[in-house]
Amino acid sequence: MKVVILAGGFGTRISEESQKIPKPMIEIGGYPILWHIMKEYAYFGFKDFIICAGYKQHIIKEYFANYVLHNSDVTFDFQGEIRIKVHNNFSEDWKVTVVDTGYATLTGGRIKKIQPYIHDENFLMTYGDGVSDVNISELIKFHNSHGKICTLTAVKPKSRFGYLDFDGDKVLDFREKSNEDVGYINGGYMVLNKKVFDYIEGDFMFEQEPMKKLAQAGEVVAYRHNGFWQCMDTLREKKQLEEYWNNGAPWKLWD
Repeated sequence: MKVVILAGGFGTRISEESQKIPKPMIEIGGYPILWHIMKEYAYFGFKDFIICAGYKQHIIKEYFANYVLHNSDVTFDFQGEIRIKVHNNFSEDWKVTVVDTGYATLTGGRIKKIQPYIHDENFLMTYGDGVSDVNISELIKFHNSHGKICTLTAVKPKSRFGYLDFDGDKVLDFREKSNEDVGYINGGYMVLNKKVFDYIEGDFMFEQEPMKKLAQAGEVVAYRHNGFWQCMDTLREKKQLEEYWNNGAPWKLWD
């Protein structure tokens, strides 16, 4: 089953970093967040990736083109004929297809453009800016048990602030922030049946018109995930993920 990752947006809310590189290439612990996402899928055995690139897409292509060189010891011999020898030749057992889906294409349009690469009945899809410890195998079982076109992973984002309890205007208590105080949102990590392409007409945000049509047709179910999930929309969230990485990284299921 192929894994489709949306990696073509501008990342305007984290422009401090994305002015130079695509948002999915922003590093956490020295590795692009895109790499972290791919490592999780690979941990569950899904190693055939389609990257929906766009903004500064050449940087993503160059990263994978030079992956072995960047992760291995290398001898550059400039004496006479130039020779390059790679030692220990480290690489991942992945297949990565990087598709230029357009500079300013919206998410629905990007998904539509990779349709020629999808041959199985179902495929996996997520966003290139969020990590999670969701169990991909269980997610797929859930999807298959319902037989719908779209299964999304529903998560509760961490609340940034604490809360006040009132009696009229009187403050009774100060409560710490809690995930129980917020509702579920779409956290990505989807399983999609290839029939989803029939619902994407034109260049739309996938989360708007196509998913609304799917929901109205009763074709969307939610897999509730109460474990770790964190997106990286802002520089503050990038720093949070760096702190997580330095203290155990709850999404790091691989060795």
